[in-house]
Amino acid sequence: LKMARLFDLHIHTTKGSSDSSLTPEDLILEADRLGLRGLCLTEHSGPWDRHEFKKFASLHNVVLIRAMEVETDLGHMLAFGMDRYQAGFNKAAELRKAATAAGGFIVTAHPFRGVLSGMSRGRALIYQSIPDPLPKTPEDALDHPVFKLADAVEVANGGTIDRENEFAMAVAGLLKLPVTGGSDAHSVHGLGKFLTEFDDEVKDETEFLKALHSKQFHPVTGLRTGNLKPYGI
Repeated sequence: LKMARLFDLHIHTTKGSSDSSLTPEDLILEADRLGLRGLCLTEHSGPWDRHEFKKFASLHNVVLIRAMEVETDLGHMLAFGMDRYQAGFNKAAELRKAATAAGGFIVTAHPFRGVLSGMSRGRALIYQSIPDPLPKTPEDALDHPVFKLADAVEVANGGTIDRENEFAMAVAGLLKLPVTGGSDAHSVHGLGKFLTEFDDEVKDETEFLKALHSKQFHPVTGLRTGNLKPYGI
């Protein structure tokens, strides 16, 4: 029986993310090497076709989840439990509405990437449609509308600098929002750098969504170095 408690919640493959060099086959091989059993395919172009996905998933001894990373007016959002990308999802409020209707779950991805390190405002995606000055402290960011729409905050993102991950952790802590971890891998190198650990074993997409909604999870790090521990400031 396929079961997993550790999931990489943020992965891009060549199948649905044109900026990725990670083939689905290499993903499985690397996950196997790391002993990682839970994989979420958060493709840029929308979830994999359901039938194709079923076929691929049935061949491998891992719990695979189809999902997507959506570019919205309030930054990138990971969307779970939604069957396909639809017009209008580029507005975070629309994505939220659709997720609620579908029983889905949305996570604001790497919310502070480019906020502390960017030379220009252009990289601070959650502030693209908001005229406010960029936050200097976590307190400055608490009123951002994305945190009223998201179910959880990705605080440990493998493609984001530590300072910006820690900033997200601090903001989520102040807002008492659940927090996740994911590698944001676009190649084999970073897979599993950050993960989300669930309190209970998960065997399929239905249980996975249930586990997300239960909020019984936390981010972890150290799988790649063989020293798994909770991610924290």
